[in-house]
Amino acid sequence: MVLERQREPLRLAGLPDPRPDAGQVLVSVRACGVCRTDLHVADGDLERPKLPLVPGHQIVGTVLEGGEGAERFAAGQRVGVPWLGWTCGECRYCRSGRENLCDRARFTGYDIDGGYAELAVADERFCFPIPEGYPDEQAAPLLCAGLIGYRALRLAGDAERIGFYGFGASAHILCQVAAHQGRRVFAFTREGDEEGQAFARELGAEWAGSSEEAPPEELDGAIVFAPVGGLMTTALRASAKGARIVSAGIHMSDIPSFPYEQLWGERTLGSVANLTREDGEEFLALAPQVPIRTEVELHPLEDANRALESIRDGSLRGAAVLRIHPGGGSA
Repeated sequence: MVLERQREPLRLAGLPDPRPDAGQVLVSVRACGVCRTDLHVADGDLERPKLPLVPGHQIVGTVLEGGEGAERFAAGQRVGVPWLGWTCGECRYCRSGRENLCDRARFTGYDIDGGYAELAVADERFCFPIPEGYPDEQAAPLLCAGLIGYRALRLAGDAERIGFYGFGASAHILCQVAAHQGRRVFAFTREGDEEGQAFARELGAEWAGSSEEAPPEELDGAIVFAPVGGLMTTALRASAKGARIVSAGIHMSDIPSFPYEQLWGERTLGSVANLTREDGEEFLALAPQVPIRTEVELHPLEDANRALESIRDGSLRGAAVLRIHPGGGSA
C-alpha cells in the first residue's frame, strides 16, 4: 500500500522487490501494526516524508537473506522492525547514548519504505528478535505502541498514581506494564466512552473516566497519548507536586497557555522522542514476564485505509494490525 501524496488515500500497487544493501536484511513481512504516526504521515501532520512511500513501522517478519556483511540474523529467523531505522553513530546524541535524538536519524515508514508490503528491507542493527509465545499479529503492536509507551513510562519517573490520557494502542499495553510494576493507573478516555473505560479497568486500571473528569486522587505523573495539546494542561491541573507529565506522541496540537502556579511545585511537562535500541531490548524482555497481551483488530493489507480510519475516528479498541503473509507462529 503506497502513499503517493499526503492527504490522499493509500493505493494498492505492485512494486519491484527490494534488495538488501550492505548491513541490511530482506524481510518477508507477516504482519505490520498500524500506528497513529502512520496517520499523521498520511494526513500531512508530519511533513517531508519520502514520497512515494510504503508506510508502516511495526513490522514482524522472517529474514529471507542478508546483504553484504549482515550476519546478525539467520535466514528464517523472526524479527521485528521498529520506527527508528538508522542513526549516524557520530553526532553528540549518538555518542552520549541518546541515539533516539540523532541529528540524521532515518525512520521506517517515513524516510525508509515500511511494512505495508509483502517485503521490506531493514538495517540489521535496528531489528529485534521477537520473544517466543507471541503470534505475529500480537507481537506487531509491541514495536511502537509498546516501545514508545515504555520509554514514556520511564520518563514519567516512579509515579505511583499515574494517569493515561487517551486509551488506545499504546495505553492498553502500558496499562498492563504499569499494573505489573505495582503502579495505580487512572485511565482517561473520550467522554461517553464507557466501553473504553471498561476495557481499561479490565487491563488493570484502578479508575477510568472521561478526560474532562478530575481523578479521585492527585496524580504523581501522567502520559498523554492523545494528540491533543489541551490534555497536557488538563493533566497538569490533576497532578500533585513533583509530577511529570509526558507527551507520548510525535505530533500534538498546540498546548494552551496556563498560569504558572499550576506548574510550580517542581511539576514538569515533557515529551518522548523515538526510542533507543536499549529501550527495545529491555521492553521485549519484559513483555513475556508481565505477560503483556495485545488486543488487535486484524485487517488484510488492502484494507489499510480502513484501519487508519479506525484510528482517526476513535472507534478502534486496542491496536490495528495488517496481516500480510498468513502465519501467526510464535518462534
